[in-house]
Order: sequence, then C-alpha cells, then structure tokens
Amino acid sequence: MSNNELLFLVLFALVFYTYVGYGILMAILVALKRLIFGRAGSKVVVNRKMDSGAESQSGAGAEWPEVTLLIAAYNEEAVIANKAENTKALRAPAGKLKVVWVTDGSTDSTNNLLAKYPEFKVLYQPARQGKTAAINRAMTLIDTPLVIFTDANTMLNEEAVEQIVACFSDQKVGCVAGEKRVHAAGSTSTSGEGEGLYWRYESMLKELDSKLWSAMGAAGELYAIRSNLFEPIKNDTLLDDFVLSMEIVAKGYRIEYCKNAYAIESGSQNMKEERKRKVRIAAGGLQSIWRLRKLMNPFRFPFTSLMFVSHRALRWSITPVSLFALLPLNVLLVIDEGGPLYSVLLLLQILFYIAAVIGRALDNRGRSAGVFNIPYYFLFMNINVIAGFFYLYKKRGDGTWERAKRS
Repeated sequence: MSNNELLFLVLFALVFYTYVGYGILMAILVALKRLIFGRAGSKVVVNRKMDSGAESQSGAGAEWPEVTLLIAAYNEEAVIANKAENTKALRAPAGKLKVVWVTDGSTDSTNNLLAKYPEFKVLYQPARQGKTAAINRAMTLIDTPLVIFTDANTMLNEEAVEQIVACFSDQKVGCVAGEKRVHAAGSTSTSGEGEGLYWRYESMLKELDSKLWSAMGAAGELYAIRSNLFEPIKNDTLLDDFVLSMEIVAKGYRIEYCKNAYAIESGSQNMKEERKRKVRIAAGGLQSIWRLRKLMNPFRFPFTSLMFVSHRALRWSITPVSLFALLPLNVLLVIDEGGPLYSVLLLLQILFYIAAVIGRALDNRGRSAGVFNIPYYFLFMNINVIAGFFYLYKKRGDGTWERAKRS
C-alpha cells in the first residue's frame, strides 16, 4: 500500500466516522447499556396537571425550587411582545418562576417595551461587552438554585420549565439541554430547511449521548444549570452556552438532554445570513477545543473524552480539512494506482460536488433545492468551519458578534 493510499484510507475513515460512524457507535452502545441495565434512569415526564394555578398551593408546588428564566437580549425590539407573551404562558407553580432580562448595550426600544411588563426584572448597562459578559454580570445578581437560559428570539413550549425542573431530580444532572427546533417557513429553502435538517440530526446525537452518559454541550436557545455550579467564563468566549455547560461536565456532572422542553427559532433569512452564524460557531468551536482541552484526557474523563472528541472536536478542526483533501488525493490515486475502486470513489465525489453546485444554483434563483439541499448545505457547513479559523484570529479578545437576520 502506497503512502497516498494509506493517507486516503485514514482521511476517508475519519470523515465517515465523524459524520456517520459516531452516530452508529452511540446507537450500539446505548442499546448495549439498555440491554445490561434496563430502562432504569429514564427521564421523568411531569404531570401536565401541574400548572401555575392547580398546584400552587399543593405539596408538589411547595417542593419546587425557585427558578430564574434569564433572557439575553441585544436590540430585540421586534420580538419583545411575542417573547413576553410566550414567557407568561410558561407553566410553573405560582411564585416559583422569576424572569430576568439582561439587555446590556441595547440602543433601540427594547428597554422601553420591557417597561410595560413590571413582572419582569430588567438588568441594563449602556456598555456592550457581548453576550458572555452580560451573562457573567447577570449571574452575580441571581439567587435561585436553578437558572434557565434562553434567547429573546426563540419561543418555548408551555411545559418547558416543568420538564427541565423534573430532570434536576437526578442529583447527577448539573445541566439540562432543551431541544432546538428550526421553523423553516418563510425562509429560503436552503438556509431554513438545511438548518432544520442539521438540527434534527444533531438532536438525535445529543439524545444518544445523553442516554449513554452526558450530552456534549447545550445550545443557548434553551438550557438550564444549577446556579451553584456556575463559574464566570472569559468575556471573549464565542460559544458561551457550550463552554459553560461543558465546564459543568468537567466538574463530574451530566448534561441531560430533554426533548420535551424545546425552543422554536426561525431559520436564517438567507444563506448569506446563515454564513454569519456558521463561521462564528466554527470559530467558537475551535476556541472551545483549546479552552476545554482538559476534557480530552481519557485518563480523567474516559467517556467524555471519546464523546467530546468524536462529536465536537473533530467537526471543528481536522475533519473538514480531511473532507476537502479527499478529492485531489483521489485524483492522484486514479492517476498513479488506477483500478476500479478509486475510479468509482472519484466519480461519487464528483457527483456529490456537482449536486452541491446544482443546489447552490437553485438557491440563488430562489427555487427549492430539494434533494440537492443536502450536499449543498453539508459542504457549506464545512467550508465555513475553515473560514472560522480566520474569524477566530480576527475576533481574538472580542466577545461581540453580528447577529444573523432571521426570517
């Protein structure tokens, strides 16, 4: 076997494992765990009868811990009314749910609109230092044992708080990750549908991770932590939700994935806006790999290290580079080695790239990309991971970022 053949095999195996093989491995391990240990430890689903009125005077209501819903908002005047009504509809025993908005740096009508809701506490300072700095500041002023984080532009299901609180009945759970659902209606087909497809796949992996040991990180649209486990993170952190939640895993706690608590968010307005998100997330991923490098030590974190590297670190580092290296390497193998196998693999790669180009062309014309959406969005994500290297260098020391426009 030549060096080029060996390299191609290694890179191909790495790409396959990252995007397909890891999910298969998790499904097998979860099935084995269930076979050996049974279904003990399954998540509790709370009684739907527990609402803000029915249980407020009961023993069940009295046992509830106080919970703070912390909403980070920067110039969110367009969504304040909807988010406020959505928040007031959340089910929880009377007096147990506090709502805090942190609106640092906002220059639009966000604060004026929030003044119409005296039941909400608003934290504001004129300086804009980024979302991470705002969360660090807000957490010093919160005294409830549980904090639920959510974004201003995401809507939660009514039972979200109940479901999240139920997960904390397990003392090993230090963080609960809700499910993110992308509403694609009104967005261009590729940005909305592509993001929605990605998050359905990502949600499946998170659920498998959680069933085996712990979800690998939480999304800022909806997650919760035990307040006593919070430690301030650096203000220039780009993925505050991921780093904050994984630091809790480093303390020996689990992140429980709760698909019965979900946040609905509109897809990006178009692929240009989606690119802003993907590049920032990729840069934040690279940043978090270094800042959470202790979690890659298999002697300290045997399960977590495997899952963190497989589910996160590879995606944000060498796998995208490996993916794009496969095509020129395959060409060399066809020229140097020949043989039907390498010719077929080259043909399949070329067809995949052609399908992505067709998807992009259809999207540019405002038409549905259909099945071509999958290769287009997949390559789009990986190209932006590489762009994230340059974004991270440019934004070093700066935790602010430009929000992508939603449909």
